[in-house]
Amino acid sequence: MARKASLSGFPEYLPAERLVENHVLDTLRETFELHGFSPIETRSVETIEQLLRKGEIDKEVYAISRLQEDDSAKAKEKLALHFDLTVPFARYVVENAGYLNFPFSRYQIQKVWRGERPQEGRAREFTQADIDVVGDGELPFRYDVTLALVVVDALSKLPIPDFKLRVNNRKLAEGFYLGLGLTDTAAVLRSIDKLEKIGAERVAEELQSEAGASAEAASAALELAQIRTEDASFVEQVRELAAKYSVEHELLDQGLAELAEVIEEAARRAPGKVLADLSIARGLDYYTGTVYETVLVGHESLGSICSGGRYESLASNGKKTYPGVGLSIGVTRVVARILSQGFAQASRKVPSAVFVALTNDEGWSAANDVADALRARGIACEVSANAAKFGKQIKYAEKRGIPFVWFISSDESGAPVHEVKDIRSGEQVPADPNSWMPPAEDLHVQIVRAEGL
Repeated sequence: MARKASLSGFPEYLPAERLVENHVLDTLRETFELHGFSPIETRSVETIEQLLRKGEIDKEVYAISRLQEDDSAKAKEKLALHFDLTVPFARYVVENAGYLNFPFSRYQIQKVWRGERPQEGRAREFTQADIDVVGDGELPFRYDVTLALVVVDALSKLPIPDFKLRVNNRKLAEGFYLGLGLTDTAAVLRSIDKLEKIGAERVAEELQSEAGASAEAASAALELAQIRTEDASFVEQVRELAAKYSVEHELLDQGLAELAEVIEEAARRAPGKVLADLSIARGLDYYTGTVYETVLVGHESLGSICSGGRYESLASNGKKTYPGVGLSIGVTRVVARILSQGFAQASRKVPSAVFVALTNDEGWSAANDVADALRARGIACEVSANAAKFGKQIKYAEKRGIPFVWFISSDESGAPVHEVKDIRSGEQVPADPNSWMPPAEDLHVQIVRAEGL
């Protein structure tokens, strides 16, 4: 289990825990690149003006400054740490549009900072892994399908329980609400987004008080939010509901068609992983079509581990608009749950597969020759710093989970004699530093999944 951080909200991992985190990060990088996404990294700071353009989370932003900063510094020059990766990516696209090939597929794995109240699944410093596809002026809808499948592929490779990628479409929801006569669709979406937190009764009250809904319209909106299917059967359910309340709207038809395309392809390629869930609203205003949220089955209280959606205007330079679709994985949230629940652990605390013991202090240089020979063939190893008793040196290796200890001695002629010991079985055999290899499973640290995962 991960230790409690000395500074709340800023997690630090022990070496074995960090190896688990590295496994998660490496898996995500490899999967994203297999799907053709290019890596980028943006700066950690943005101007406060840039970060607060949406005006939603100013209380959460960490501003930064020099201790001796001039009080006369211009407001436009004041800096803050980025609170997500979308805002810096939007700036990056605009600034580098002339050098990028559109549609541009990128992944970005970086730390972000938010001044939130720390709790499990929420930290003040945490790592996100984002993927986005952005177009120049337009972006084919099929990328909405692609993003869902890429994320399913990535999450399926991690040592986590079963998960559900829940998908909705804002056009579907907004078209239905407009057909009910609810013109403040943003208010309706904000209320529906609270359904799992406050329950249907309070959402109904809020829809009437905040969105101007009648009791019947509130009931219809809640009925829509109850629809969940793993196939395209939701289309017929929505059609029946629309007929019941005499709802007709072009946006509704568009949203149904788009969501059906995502669900049908996902059902074929990743059965049981993707769910049409018409309660998913996503509170952020810039989503315009597909919206995604992902939960771990049995760990719904953790909240979404991966979310995102389609935005018709990720960025604009005044002349051009860059639409996109993206998803963000909360890496720190996922890793924290893996560690706290014991979903996976590293096979050893250190990368080393071999510990080269010392017979005497004069043999230290020769021991390093052995280590160099092993490292040249990709075998991670350490060399003892002193010639302590062999039992003590073996204990050192054992505590760290290093499986093999290498011994160097001399025969009668003074020629070196090499032996390697598997300290788990006790087997000790002759070995040549230029050819010996450990079993494949011992060459690198293994991330061992808990039973049932």
